[in-house]
Amino acid sequence: MSASEKTKLIAIVGPTASGKSALAAEIAKTIGGEIVSCDSMQIYRGMDIGTAKPTAGEMSEVRHHLIDVCDPEQPFSCADYKPLAERAISDITSRGKIPVFCGGTGLYLDSVISIPSFSPKVPEGIREELMSLSPEELWDELLRVDPESAEKTHKNNVKRVVRALEIYRGTGKTKTEWDRLSKETEPPYDTLIIGLDYLDREILYRRIGQRIGVMLESGLVDEVKRLGLPRGCNAAQAIGYKEIYLYLDGKAEYGEAIALLEKNTRNYAKRQLTWFRKNKSIKWFYPDSPGAENNLREIMREINRHLYPDG
Repeated sequence: MSASEKTKLIAIVGPTASGKSALAAEIAKTIGGEIVSCDSMQIYRGMDIGTAKPTAGEMSEVRHHLIDVCDPEQPFSCADYKPLAERAISDITSRGKIPVFCGGTGLYLDSVISIPSFSPKVPEGIREELMSLSPEELWDELLRVDPESAEKTHKNNVKRVVRALEIYRGTGKTKTEWDRLSKETEPPYDTLIIGLDYLDREILYRRIGQRIGVMLESGLVDEVKRLGLPRGCNAAQAIGYKEIYLYLDGKAEYGEAIALLEKNTRNYAKRQLTWFRKNKSIKWFYPDSPGAENNLREIMREINRHLYPDG
């Protein structure tokens, strides 16, 4: 399928506190879009302040999807997110609108827009059967059933030999066939990804500190206390919640908890950037760069070229 035949998506990504949400809302209002959150914590009901969820007023201006999907005590993963996001895309486009993804959970976004994984699931027990064989027997079998994989694998690399053989025994297809299938597969959507970041890292860190200050003034501690989450659940481990629980549980002083929250948020921003920088197709814009006042105009130009390539 050519790019012109695929459903077109816009995605706004970047580290926390970079201004993604405001930009996505502006874009959605301009192009007739609806926002699809790709934030792994905004899916939880009641976790509003600590996840910087859009306000009711903001959501009344632009329709949002995949916010308040489930209760915080419920487990939720990327495997749950993907089908919901695909359903949201179908819903949005069926009404003539454009999906605008926004968020900092790169894994969630990639699960939707990237080439599907063809790493097959293998029945339990096959690996144990293979590990009972000698390295020579394993190598001889790989040479026989998948010579192309054998050519790329050293015979002493038992781990890779076993993996290739368990794929064959478990699926009836060789690893070579699965690899070929992955290469022949295209991304399911035609996606333009806009990234926001700051050239001066200290500016981003100041924005993080300011955001945390606003969260605390808005009642973050009361929100965390009201939720009363089981400490072992995934939602209770979210940044902004686990640090406050340390304070509420008497395991840290208030100042210590807030300092830890700021540190953890900065480290999270670094991890987000590491993830997104791996994607060379992202078009980055910097609010603190010379000429940044033209960023929105340039971004809209990129979007119009993406949506209407024939002018």
